[in-house]
Amino acid sequence: MNETRRDVIEHIEAGPVTGPELADRLDISRAAVWKHVEALRDAGFEIAGTADGYTLETVSGYSGPLVEYGLDAPFSVEFHDNLPSTNARARELAGGGTTDVVVVAERQTGGTGRLGREWESPAGGIWASVVTRPDVPPARAPLFTLAAAVATAEVVREAGVDARIKWPNDVIVPADTERGYRKLAGILTEMEGEADRIAWLVTGIGVNASVDPKSLPDGATSISAEAEPVDRRVFCQQLLERFDTARSDLSGTVERWRSLADTIGQRVRVQQTDRTIEGTAVDVTATGALIVETTSDRVTVTAGDCEHLRPDVTGGE
Repeated sequence: MNETRRDVIEHIEAGPVTGPELADRLDISRAAVWKHVEALRDAGFEIAGTADGYTLETVSGYSGPLVEYGLDAPFSVEFHDNLPSTNARARELAGGGTTDVVVVAERQTGGTGRLGREWESPAGGIWASVVTRPDVPPARAPLFTLAAAVATAEVVREAGVDARIKWPNDVIVPADTERGYRKLAGILTEMEGEADRIAWLVTGIGVNASVDPKSLPDGATSISAEAEPVDRRVFCQQLLERFDTARSDLSGTVERWRSLADTIGQRVRVQQTDRTIEGTAVDVTATGALIVETTSDRVTVTAGDCEHLRPDVTGGE
């Protein structure tokens, strides 16, 4: 939301205020006032024109200006109805020098996950990618994935769902299924930088908020399927605010991650490019790597596709 439009809605919220009064206060033309009011209405602000002037009736819907309105975090929002990938658009913005911008889409038509997996993200979810430029070494970049997972799990739990975290990038709901859970959200972090510095970081967060369960693949669930539907505008705001807090306290975030982790204590199989590691996940390091205790050693795993093994699943180490 541009600065003038933000000023317009703030004056109307404190209203009633007439068009001429707005024009005088903001030093813009009456025609400009009308254009800003109409744009705000199009974005979802229900603005009534009364004999005493403009008043703000209600705020409902899901759009960039609505997410920014009342957001207690230093992010601007770029909203799209349809986008191939919020992460791809965020990378474009990052390459142009942008920071603290969130790309949000109603739908994604070409999203990308771990190991290059692609999928379409239907309407009803939270599909967002945050561009940041943290002053930390690249070795600490995985902590932003943990921060996003903690933020997501905490907000989902407040919505009434027993959300847990599966290393490294999934938020899940325990369930009596073959895998022992259903996937609710995923995080994908990408970065560009050098050996000693991060140029930019993009943290993509996808949450099946109010997605129709019929639109989801097997093994997935949504907040609306597990509990009451959420107001996506409010949920997105809370998620961004929690992420902002978590990125400012990465050490504390690791402790919060441990308390929410479903992976720690589980028997796991981690598939890497050149090897498979199987054992019991016992902890994460200060930089977010998973510590797996095998029959012969303790292995620190920085990346890989992690599978939780059911008690009756066995295999070689």
